[in-house]
Amino acid sequence: MATRRVLLLLKPLDVSPPKIAANHPPNIINYLNSRYRGHKDAIKYCQDVLQHKFVDLEPVMRDNLCHPIRHVDLVITIGGDGTLLHASHFLDDSIPILGVNSDPTRIEEVNELSNEFDATRSTGYLCAATTKNFEQVLDDLLEGHKQPSQISRISITINGKESPMYALNDILVAHSCPAMVSRFSFRIQGNNKTSSRLVHSRSSGLRVSTAAGSTAAMLAGGGSPMPILSQDLQYMVREPISPRAAEAPLMHGFVKPDQSMLLEWYTQEGAIYVDGGNVAHSLQYGDRVEISAKAPVLKAYLPQDLLRDSSPTSCQPRSAL
Repeated sequence: MATRRVLLLLKPLDVSPPKIAANHPPNIINYLNSRYRGHKDAIKYCQDVLQHKFVDLEPVMRDNLCHPIRHVDLVITIGGDGTLLHASHFLDDSIPILGVNSDPTRIEEVNELSNEFDATRSTGYLCAATTKNFEQVLDDLLEGHKQPSQISRISITINGKESPMYALNDILVAHSCPAMVSRFSFRIQGNNKTSSRLVHSRSSGLRVSTAAGSTAAMLAGGGSPMPILSQDLQYMVREPISPRAAEAPLMHGFVKPDQSMLLEWYTQEGAIYVDGGNVAHSLQYGDRVEISAKAPVLKAYLPQDLLRDSSPTSCQPRSAL
């Protein structure tokens, strides 16, 4: 087997015993210690497996990654969806990624402790492996039996300048103070320059998600889950204030792969938050933003159950055009 160059991106060991307050109840201390040990053991296990697979390994802590990833054949993240999301911001469409959920939720633990505190662990929605199946998944992809899927991402252009980072889950366009009103207008435009009417909004902001992000904040806000391989984007105006009757149906819709959302920002300040709050672009009154799925795809090895009910074609929801 030829040597493969692998970047191993690690979630920090931030839930460590010295950081746990001594006055916490024993069951919480035991729970946090268990999470710390589980993540630490998962890192050691995956490193041991990789070192026996003729792999040239470069471990990097997540917080130390700040440059585009180049000159490797594969990126493996150990943590949860947050670590995979962080890695995706530094990847183009040439290097595949595999997520390992180092701390999956234990149902029996949740059942036992749910009356005392939230005992859920890492969701790992996009992670194809845990320590239980990591070696088998790794063998399958190194031997070419498992192929990466192509996941759509969001491209953001502000005043004609494209952001070098693409959103894998979603973006939120809103005032920098969440209690303030966001004022903006938008329309959906196709490649043939046909466009929807201009929609005016006073609201809590605008969320736009990919298919991968449609089951996260978008779904929680009343959106629709999408097949993971859909190339559409879904948008939703959050808490619109008294929209006119003709505009109300356009507060939630979809942007097709050959369309763009053109947005004009009419609030003194604001921001575009990318995949949560780790990446943000500031906005000022009069800024023009283009949002589309015309970003390089992310090549990712996905869980089989996530792919089972999906289709590589776009879903067929309503569009603003």
